Amino acid sequence: MAKISKKQKNWSIDGEKLHGIDEAIKLVKDNATSKFDETVEIALNLGVDPRHADQMVRGVVTLPKGTGKTVRVGVFAKGAKADEAREAGADVVGAEDLMETIQGGKIEFDRCIATPDMMGVVGRLGKVLGPKGLMPNPKLGTVTMNVAEAVKAAKGGQVEYRVEKAGIIHSGIGKASFPAEDLRANFDALVDAVVKAKPSGAKGKYVRKIALSSSMGPGVKVDTAEVAIA
Repeated sequence: MAKISKKQKNWSIDGEKLHGIDEAIKLVKDNATSKFDETVEIALNLGVDPRHADQMVRGVVTLPKGTGKTVRVGVFAKGAKADEAREAGADVVGAEDLMETIQGGKIEFDRCIATPDMMGVVGRLGKVLGPKGLMPNPKLGTVTMNVAEAVKAAKGGQVEYRVEKAGIIHSGIGKASFPAEDLRANFDALVDAVVKAKPSGAKGKYVRKIALSSSMGPGVKVDTAEVAIA
């Protein structure tokens, strides 16, 4: 039998009860008692099978209140576009030199953006960047000539979501120190984006379950009846 920690004994959560969104956010905040500022995370269980192309759910959304995280942005660009990326706040900018750095095992960014003309170079890094979810993708706005806008979006609260093999999307929606209303605004923005991204192949109930938690805290089940689900 797993040993229950002192912290777990103090959790004020009924693991089976469904809670309203605002109540769930409050419970998550109340139980985020670590010494560091825990991330508030959402898990959405969707009625899709991502093994089928017509049931893949993936996209980006800008959280209106930000993520609370410092996002490092890497950009593959040359010339004027490289200068544009630096001016917009990109942390790492380069071309073949950046490719060689990454091939050497050094990745110093959390989001990767590239201009279309650089995809021949970036393509050689598919086996490195792909498994880490860092490969630029035109559908996600990370392959673009407007690198300044893409860099600012990445640093300003934009998050990528993607359904996993089990049909679940995990994402952070802010920090436990955020005001409850800010977490609610981010919750609504993410869920709305996922609902709008409902694939044509999805059958039956789309959003089956939603749970919120903090990095070290218990899961809190959310009543999906409160969520506007298409």
